[in-house]
Amino acid sequence: MMRKFIVLLLTASLVTASFVACSDDPDEEHLYTMTSEYAADFIRNREKFSEFTEIVQRSNMMDLLGTYGSYTVFAPTNEAVDEFLHGRGLTSVSQLSKADCDTITFTHIIEQEYFTTDYNNGTYPVMNMLDRPLTVSCDSDTVSVPGEVRLAVYINKTAKMIQMDDSVKNGVVHTLNKVIGTNNFMLPDIIREDPNSSLFYAALTATHMNDSLVRYVDEKYSVGRDSIDWTNDRLVVHTGNEYDNVAYMEHRYFKYTAFIPRDDVLKEKYGVEDLEGLKKLAKQCYDPVYPEDADITDPTDRRNSLNRFISYHLLPFQGTYYRLTAVDGPNSTLANALFFRRMWDISCWYETMMPHSIMKFSFPNGSESGLYINRRGIQARPDQRGYKIRGTLVHEASDYKTEQTSLNGVFHYIDDILSYGYHPGLNIYTQDDVMSERMRIDCCALSPDFMTSGARGHHTKINNSGNPGLYGQQSFSTVAATNPNTCLGFKAGSAQNFYFTDITHVHLRPRYLPFASYEADEIVVKGRYDLTVKLPPVPEGDWEVRFLTCIGLGSRGIVQFYIDDVPQGIPFDMRPSGNSANIGYKSDEALGSQDQIDAFDKQFRYRGWMKGPKSSGFSTNNTSITTIFRDYPENLRKIIGVFHSDGKTDHYLRLQQKMESENNECSFDMIELVPSTVFNNPDIKEDPL
Repeated sequence: MMRKFIVLLLTASLVTASFVACSDDPDEEHLYTMTSEYAADFIRNREKFSEFTEIVQRSNMMDLLGTYGSYTVFAPTNEAVDEFLHGRGLTSVSQLSKADCDTITFTHIIEQEYFTTDYNNGTYPVMNMLDRPLTVSCDSDTVSVPGEVRLAVYINKTAKMIQMDDSVKNGVVHTLNKVIGTNNFMLPDIIREDPNSSLFYAALTATHMNDSLVRYVDEKYSVGRDSIDWTNDRLVVHTGNEYDNVAYMEHRYFKYTAFIPRDDVLKEKYGVEDLEGLKKLAKQCYDPVYPEDADITDPTDRRNSLNRFISYHLLPFQGTYYRLTAVDGPNSTLANALFFRRMWDISCWYETMMPHSIMKFSFPNGSESGLYINRRGIQARPDQRGYKIRGTLVHEASDYKTEQTSLNGVFHYIDDILSYGYHPGLNIYTQDDVMSERMRIDCCALSPDFMTSGARGHHTKINNSGNPGLYGQQSFSTVAATNPNTCLGFKAGSAQNFYFTDITHVHLRPRYLPFASYEADEIVVKGRYDLTVKLPPVPEGDWEVRFLTCIGLGSRGIVQFYIDDVPQGIPFDMRPSGNSANIGYKSDEALGSQDQIDAFDKQFRYRGWMKGPKSSGFSTNNTSITTIFRDYPENLRKIIGVFHSDGKTDHYLRLQQKMESENNECSFDMIELVPSTVFNNPDIKEDPL
C-alpha cells in the first residue's frame, strides 16, 4: 500500500489582507516509492548518490546495507556532499580520510526502520551507528513553491529531507540536501550557546553542576570478545519458552538530560532576570522543605538551595522526548495496545541529579496530551484521590530553533520550573502532593545505563535474519545468526544502581507486545544469581515494595527477597501457576459480586499477593489489550515488604537465587513503591488500576 507523507496543516493566518493556503498533496519529489532493491542497491543505482556511495564503499559498509535487516539511511545528494567538501576546503571525496568516511557513513545510518509516517517529530529512539542521537523536526516551507505553505522535515535542524520514505527491502531511504553535521560539544556547551538559556547556564556554572555533565566514555570499560557482533558464536540465552541472542556493549557511555525553563519563562512567571533573582526563587522553593540548610550560601554545596534547584532539572541519562514513558512515538502502538488510557495516565519515575530526589513523567491521552513532569490526575480530571495537578510541560522538537542534542546528552525546554520542594507557581509541595501516590516503575528504567545505552525498549542491533520490527518477535532458534531477538547484556559494574556477582547473567529483552510483561519488556536475571538494586528515592514515610512478574514457567527459579539486607518472608517459588493451590488465584468473573471480589482481594493481600493492574495488559493483535493483567493468573504482584524512608538515605532490594542451577531465571519486570497513605489508608481503599 502506497504511503503518502502527511502534509502539515497550518492554521491560516491573515497577513496584510491575504492568507497562505496549505497544500493537501505532497510535491512530486516527496512521493513515497517502493522498490525491490536493498538500501545498498538503491543508492548505488542512482547517479545523484554517487559521491555518498563512494563514501559508504570506503567505509566498508556497502555489504551491510545489501543484506537483510532493518535500516534507515539518510542519503545526501552529490550537491550536498560537494557543499560539505567545499566547507572543508576539499574538492573530491578521494581527499577524505578513511576515518572521515567512517564518520559520515555511520552518522547517516540508523539500524532500525523509521518512515516519516511513523516518526516525524523528536529524537529517534535508536541512535545512529556513530552512537549519536538524530533529531527529526518539522517546519513550514514557504520558499519551495511560492504562495504555498508546505511541510519541511529536517534532521538535526539543518539537513532537509527533499525526498522521503523510499522503501527498500531492508528498510527505508530518505534523501537529504545537506550532510548531517556531527558536533563534538558536550551538553553544557550547547546550553551555553543557546540564546534562551542564559540564566540556567549561569546557575549551572555557579553551582559547578556543569562539571558533572562532561563525562562521556568510560575508559575503564572493556568486554573483549563479548561486544556486539551477531554471529554464530554469540551468546544465546533460553528465557522461558524462547531464546534471546545476547551480546554486550562495545563502549559504555555517560549521558545526561537537562530540562530548561527559558529566560522568558523565568521573567514572565517569576520576575527573575538575573542570577540573584534565581537564587531567591530557589530559596523560596527549598528553604520551607529543608530549613536546616537555609543558611548554606555556597552554591557548590549539594545542600544549597540553588544547587538543589539546578540539579533537580537534570537526569543522569539521555532521555529523549519519546523515551521517558511508554508512549514511544506520536502514534504509539505500544501505549495504545497495552494500556486503558482513560483509566490511567502512562507514567514513569526516575532519580534525578539532586541527591535523594525523584521525578515523575506522565503522558496523558485526550485534551491534555503531551509529556509532563510532576503531573497528577487522569487525562483532564482528578485521580481517584481527588488530585489534579497540571505539572510542567516538556516542549517537542519542533519548538526548537537551535540544536538540542550534544555528544553526551540532550536538553528540553519546559514551560515552568521544576521543584522537589515548594512550587510557587503551582502552590504545591511536590513531595507531599505529587509523590504521595503509588509509583509503578518498569525495571528496565531503574539504571541510567539501561536508558543511555538504548537497551530499554527496542532491539540494540538487527542481524541478518530479517526485520522483526520495532517490537520484536518470538524466537525458538538456538542459532545466533538466525535469532531475531537481539538483546543487550550487562556485566557486573556496567549498570549503575545494579550490583551483582560475576556469575549473575543480566540482559534486557526487546519489547514484544503479546508477552505478559509490563510495558512489553523485562530484565532477565539468570543463573545462580545474587542481584542488588538501589531503589529509587522516595519522600519520608513508610513504603511498601511490590514485585510484578510473570510466573508459572518451569524455567523460573526460587528467589529470596531482601530489603536493606533483611530477608522478607520465605523464598518465592516462581514456577507454579497462579491457579496452583499454594497461590490460589481466583478471577473476578468467577467470584461474581463486588463484595466477593473485595473480600478475596483483602484475603489475597493478607497472604502476600495482589492481582495485576486493571489498567494494563498485553496484546495478541498489536492494536488493543487482549488480556488484562488483573484477569491473568500468571501476572501477579508479590508484596515483598515495607521500609521506612527518611528522605535522605538510600534503600536496596536484593534478589538471590536459591536453586542450585545455572538455567533458572527471574523475570525482573516491574516494581511498585507505595506510601502508607495508599496501602494502609482506612478511609480510601486502594484502587485496582
